[in-house]
Amino acid sequence: PIPSPEEIRKLPADGGKEYNRLIFETSPYLLQHASNPVNWYPWGKEAFSKAKKENKPVFLSVGYSACHWCHVMEHQSFENVGVAEILNKNYVCIKVDREERPDVDEIYMNATQLLTGRGGWPNSVFLRPDGRPFWAGTYFPRLTFMKILKDLNDIWMTQREKVDQASEGLTKALKNIGAIQGAGGKIEKSIIENAAASLRNSFDSSYGGFGRAPKFPPSKSLSLLLRQHRRTGDKQLLHMVELTLEKMAFGGMYDQVGGGFHRYSTDARWLVPHFEKMLYDNALLTSVYLDAYQATQKPLYRRITEETFEWVLREMTSSGGGFYSSLDADSEGEEGKFYVWSPSEVTKILGDKDGQFFCDYYDITAEGNFEGHSIANLPKQIKDVAPEHGLGIEEGEAKLNGMKAKLLAVRVERVWPGLDDKILTSWNALMIESMARGYQVLGNKRYLDAAERATSFILKHSLKGSRLLATHRAGKSKLNAYLDDYAYMTSALLTLYESTFKMEYLDSAMRFNEVLLEHFWDDIEGGFFFISDDHETLLVRSKKPYDSAIPSGNSVAVQNLLRLAKLTDNRDYRKRAVRTMEAFRSMAVRSPRGFGNMFCAIDFYLDAPKEIALAGRLEANDTQALIRTVHSIYLPNKVIALIDPKSKGAIELEKRLPLLAQKSLVNGMATAYVCENYACKMPVNEPEKLAEQLGIVLK
Repeated sequence: PIPSPEEIRKLPADGGKEYNRLIFETSPYLLQHASNPVNWYPWGKEAFSKAKKENKPVFLSVGYSACHWCHVMEHQSFENVGVAEILNKNYVCIKVDREERPDVDEIYMNATQLLTGRGGWPNSVFLRPDGRPFWAGTYFPRLTFMKILKDLNDIWMTQREKVDQASEGLTKALKNIGAIQGAGGKIEKSIIENAAASLRNSFDSSYGGFGRAPKFPPSKSLSLLLRQHRRTGDKQLLHMVELTLEKMAFGGMYDQVGGGFHRYSTDARWLVPHFEKMLYDNALLTSVYLDAYQATQKPLYRRITEETFEWVLREMTSSGGGFYSSLDADSEGEEGKFYVWSPSEVTKILGDKDGQFFCDYYDITAEGNFEGHSIANLPKQIKDVAPEHGLGIEEGEAKLNGMKAKLLAVRVERVWPGLDDKILTSWNALMIESMARGYQVLGNKRYLDAAERATSFILKHSLKGSRLLATHRAGKSKLNAYLDDYAYMTSALLTLYESTFKMEYLDSAMRFNEVLLEHFWDDIEGGFFFISDDHETLLVRSKKPYDSAIPSGNSVAVQNLLRLAKLTDNRDYRKRAVRTMEAFRSMAVRSPRGFGNMFCAIDFYLDAPKEIALAGRLEANDTQALIRTVHSIYLPNKVIALIDPKSKGAIELEKRLPLLAQKSLVNGMATAYVCENYACKMPVNEPEKLAEQLGIVLK
């Protein structure tokens, strides 16, 4: 029987009665395993003390709640009494939610990749009691896993020198990964040009994206190509971006009925996804679709952004305003069951005539394209399908929108995939920034309201003094925040400032930036560590320079420093940004696809970013017209500030933001000043003239 919390508090910390300690965690992933017969421990001193005392190796299992193969291994192995008996007898078992502990996940995923040449989740790592890994893999079927457990225990008991040798070599290699190698060199345009060329060489000219299947959404690579297109006018780069965005939007990786993107495509065509839906993917993708909409004004990019935001507001937003983490790939034990359709299901809902039109357009067939069912996708254009059903294009589109709403209403009655409702600071910051940009570009106040509510949630629940906490769930916030939390929140707050011009957001951004400089900065080699100087001691304190599924915290921190340097004229910020770029220059040149966001930061640095100072009353129509003009243009390298020269705080604001010094109304009207390095062009009142100074002719 599981002891009560009162009984557990009386147990000695270094041993006592065995039980599964995950029952007291808040992570949905850990709670999924709380009823396993395995005596799981969360990551912490208690587990390692027990391993040391009993001279046992540690079995570390890392995963996340939306992970399909994590569920499979749980059902096959961790729910199995025979497997549990082996684990409980011979190992101390630790279960980690990689989304809560990206610091732990990074170290031991690197170990798995070093040993096996690949990685993935669940990550299964065997450690010495001091935390040093000696063997690793990912998912194992039950019989294979049981043999591994027995073999490794035999080696632990009889050939300890082999274990020691393996762990020492692996630990040394892990520390080398965390060290900057070949740093230095000049930051110049050729770096970006070479990165764009590398992307061009690996581009899939048929379906977009880069490399072979499986294909993950390449958000930051697309952002880089858009910037390089803007810089050079190279139409091929824009084509690469547009083809990728269109193929993703038309494929099954995009939820055609409910909006939002699944995690990745298992095939080259973006047709069959891995069905989990992650908050961070959708934040990053909506941001790049907004960029593309600004650059091209194509309605498709606006529609995809709006539908994805609607999904987030409908299904991924807590009552308090924070954004949830993910939706599972599985429901009722089957991957994708929640999302797929058959023709009979569709016609039952829509009727024969409308149902056939819907099925023809969205490729819903009797044979299906996924395990006997169909993932909705768009192999044809509406102009080709609508006439076949006696409909005009606009009429067909209107009918399809109504049909999607009917199918969605039926779908919500199905058994839902699991929701991971923890609220992660870093992922929330990504969505806050994208929602704020959605308001800037699309003008929908609901997006700004959602961004501000989520920000209020984080600052209320996940802020302890001046320090952020990484995760919140079930009324409890915990875990020291990581580089990504501070960098992403700083960026989101800067964007919120440029959306609202509320100084409270800029003040918070500057405070978090100072925490980064004080507790994460490496004064020896430059750049930022992933964990703070007062974090728990781990095997490695790395820099984590690469973009993974989310952008590198170092690259976001560089962008923040450059933006703040422009706003405040703080030259130390610029120096630290340059030092960070130089620290990772050689690594970025060697692996350009892993540094897309750093190249975006380099693009900002090498460009002549526009410093846009606006003078006027925020609520006034003429001020709003100038603001809308700025945000209607694809101009990624800019900062914006606003001052009301007639307000009481104007003098103090000029002192804090030198960009606003001596910016007054001209002709008694709202006025825009476009500057570079604080040298300003002639002030203008008209949106058309402002657009012209920014290099665009308004249509």
